[in-house]
Amino acid sequence: MGNWRYEAVNKEGRREAGTIQASNAKEVRRVLRGKGLRPKRVIPPSILEFDISEWMVEKGLASPFGASDLMRFTKQLAIMVNAGVPIIQSLEILYKQQKHPVLKRAIKRIGSDVGEGKTIAEAMKEQKGFDKLYCNLVKAGEAGGILDSILNKLSTHLEKQEKIKAQIKSAMTYPVVVTLVGIGVIWGMMVFVVPQFVGMLADTGQAIPAITQFVIDTSDFLGNYSMYMVPGAIAGGAALNSFVKTPSGKIIYDRLFMKAPIFGEIIVKGNLASFSRTLATMLGSGVSLVDALDICIETIDNGVISEDLTEVRKKVIEGKTLTEPLERISYFPAMVTQMVRVGEQTGQVDQMLDKVAEVFEDEVNALIETMTKMVEPIIIVVLGGIIATILIAMYLPMFMSAGGA
Repeated sequence: MGNWRYEAVNKEGRREAGTIQASNAKEVRRVLRGKGLRPKRVIPPSILEFDISEWMVEKGLASPFGASDLMRFTKQLAIMVNAGVPIIQSLEILYKQQKHPVLKRAIKRIGSDVGEGKTIAEAMKEQKGFDKLYCNLVKAGEAGGILDSILNKLSTHLEKQEKIKAQIKSAMTYPVVVTLVGIGVIWGMMVFVVPQFVGMLADTGQAIPAITQFVIDTSDFLGNYSMYMVPGAIAGGAALNSFVKTPSGKIIYDRLFMKAPIFGEIIVKGNLASFSRTLATMLGSGVSLVDALDICIETIDNGVISEDLTEVRKKVIEGKTLTEPLERISYFPAMVTQMVRVGEQTGQVDQMLDKVAEVFEDEVNALIETMTKMVEPIIIVVLGGIIATILIAMYLPMFMSAGGA
């Protein structure tokens, strides 16, 4: 993006000159023709005006914008729309103050498309980062004349969804990091510390206990094959990652994690909280139940839950209520299905689903606290036990020699 100079001829045949902020010459000519000018000469910006962030976006080197960036944009747009600022002017203001290059470019293109006659939802559909849920809600808001209200709902939804994801990620990251650090310490002891004892043990002439011999053999193995184990682990991780990305691999991976103690409950209830919140937001915005379920299935990251919700959608299309197929899902709590049933009977399904989401979110918080309290001492005890075993195994022959003397 830069300031391109131009020389053009207007409808009266008079020459005009000026500058336009654009990404390339083609865009400059398109803008000029839109203003009724016939371009004669287009001069690119100087090197001093070169925008490195725009160049990175064009080359695909810039990182995509995240949920937090989208949430802030949505909140700001909602405030402007509610204040009566025209949508194109709102987008222009947000474009000028936006710092993330990818989102900045997306806002510019959305504003350009809206200016050419497209709806906001249609313009957003063509930009990466605005998913089906977001675009459908914006479409419903435009159709119902409640765009500001819908945008507020969207920002709240994005905020709470991101909070749940962050909590689950935090719960799974801590034990993994501690375990990796512990493994690194144990590897260092086995490769660098244990070999120092081998020569000392050989000088004593003492019979080596079985546990000491096991530690020495393990140390020799790691010393000889660590250089092959690291690339092997990387290759194995890459192969596993590729397998998980396949439909069948994703199902197997998710099913295994769902059965894990505590971790499984966090994953299940976190996904169900996201599903309930998304469905409540969609239904509260006037989207039909079938369409809302279709969008929920796309937004759920768990393959097993997505499959089950696909069956729920099929049953709803066949004429069943939402409660009936949900009751057949084993991990869906009975209390929750009863709340949904009451919502169907009173015509307030969206409000009940909001309450369900709050219940799941509270349970996720409680599970994370429980897991943190349990996992930390377990990891410390296990890693401490392994290190203690190594030290005892190395010093045991010395103690036996001293005792025999």
